[in-house]
Amino acid sequence: MSLKGLGDVVLDHVAIAVGDLDQAIKTWEELGLEFEPEREVVKEQGVETAFAQIDTNAHLELLSPHGESGPIHKYIEKKGEGIHHLCFKVPDVKLKSEELKEKGFKLINETPVKGAGNCLVNFIHPKSTGGVLVEISQKLES
Repeated sequence: MSLKGLGDVVLDHVAIAVGDLDQAIKTWEELGLEFEPEREVVKEQGVETAFAQIDTNAHLELLSPHGESGPIHKYIEKKGEGIHHLCFKVPDVKLKSEELKEKGFKLINETPVKGAGNCLVNFIHPKSTGGVLVEISQKLES
């Protein structure tokens, strides 16, 4: 499906910060979701992830701390478990990051970084979006 008719963004996932990844997967599976068997550790972000497909575009992503110094560990310590961010798929994350900066949005990273699922990502600071952390993501070629 082309992104053209939908504008240049499509909801990719809703991310939830969890303390116990296995227990969270069990809870969401009891609600009817089916998680991919693979888990991914993104060492640069200090996180372990699990994904469940919701529809043809969107997923639910569970984020669990991997180590005790990453942003998810700090987030859970400060705010507890819960919705962490929304992620939108974009055709070119570098270009979208530049467009957003020109419009006055504050980004977390000066340039996009490696994310889960072989993606290039950047985050829009919650101060720019009414208190919601927003991720923009571009799937890289394998």
